[in-house]
Amino acid sequence: MKGNAILGQSGGPTSVINSSLCGLIQGCQKVDEIENIYGMRYGIEGFMNDEIIDLGKESDEVINGLKTTPASALGSCRYKVQDSDFPLILEKFKQYNIRYYFLIGGNDTMDTINRIEKYCREQGYELNGVGVPKTVDNDLFGTDHTPGFASAARYIALSVQQSGRLARDMQRVDKYVIHQTVGREAGWLAAASAISKEKAEDAPHLIYMPEAKLNKEKVISDVKNCIEKYGWVSIVCGEGILWEDDTPVSASATTDKFSNIEFGAMGGSSAAMNLHKLISSETEYRGEFQICESLPMCAIDRAVDIDLKEAYECGHKAVEFATQNQSGVMVCINRVSNDPYQCKLEAVALEDVAVKAKPMPSEYINEQGNGVTDAFISYLKPIIGDFPKYVSFSNIPVK
Repeated sequence: MKGNAILGQSGGPTSVINSSLCGLIQGCQKVDEIENIYGMRYGIEGFMNDEIIDLGKESDEVINGLKTTPASALGSCRYKVQDSDFPLILEKFKQYNIRYYFLIGGNDTMDTINRIEKYCREQGYELNGVGVPKTVDNDLFGTDHTPGFASAARYIALSVQQSGRLARDMQRVDKYVIHQTVGREAGWLAAASAISKEKAEDAPHLIYMPEAKLNKEKVISDVKNCIEKYGWVSIVCGEGILWEDDTPVSASATTDKFSNIEFGAMGGSSAAMNLHKLISSETEYRGEFQICESLPMCAIDRAVDIDLKEAYECGHKAVEFATQNQSGVMVCINRVSNDPYQCKLEAVALEDVAVKAKPMPSEYINEQGNGVTDAFISYLKPIIGDFPKYVSFSNIPVK
């Protein structure tokens, strides 16, 4: 089937999302079936407004440079496609002779591709739609991990490792520090902070994830026990952590267009801020909290080589699937072995991925619900890279 291809990016970025875009473009350039390569500016929302650029006219230097360029080069959106939008989208596909449709994104993006691809098929319009996975949250079903997760995980782990030493050395001033990560329904990113930990006294001491609901008394007990042991405590929490009664620790009651909780919106607070208030009121200790929203999503300087490589290959593979008449699928990473690390790129049906969040398996969370197991460390270690080693004084007293 000959025709043109349209490429887009949707949702929040990752530090490697443009590497996937590079893989898509260069994959499209190599096949005869695709005549022109177009890019939708600001996702499907821009496409409906004819905000389309000709990627085939960009220089090789620009296309290659995407591999190490942060943010979303095409621009992004969080628009939820309505059924009433389908006729217009189909009209635009016909206008630009789009026969190959690619979006890079997370579970909401996969829902967009899935619904549009189905509508076009029902209307008798030939279109091959393939999704390329992306999310720092690592919460997509059907794939061992998502491009972007490893790099964001490294950002978090390095930040907690380094800020943990700062907190340790400032324990006479602040007894606790809380680091909040993104992750509405899954704790993968918060859990990743444990990967750089070498000794029990190293940060983080406590990790709270959405999968393990919190009890206020238990949190205070955890904090006091760590301070008694180490003189201070480092806490990492996901933004979507919940109390036992299923209320968000963030106290947010609002949701976005995709029914996702908007943490900290409309008078709500953040999970880290509310944990900080709880600990302060119950212990009278002074402490800090740190919230990094966009930084782990776009820090190209901390991107992991294997993450950049896999992101590119996922884009390239999507073109291969589409030109082999596979449609309504997402590229997925299937881990073959841990040591040596090996994976295969395969296809998973979009309907098995769309609008679903993959939680961390219970075997990755410790029995106390405040940390991770060795099984999780074994899962993460092959894809995240090595970490720096720091020195400490032996504290030999003067005699």
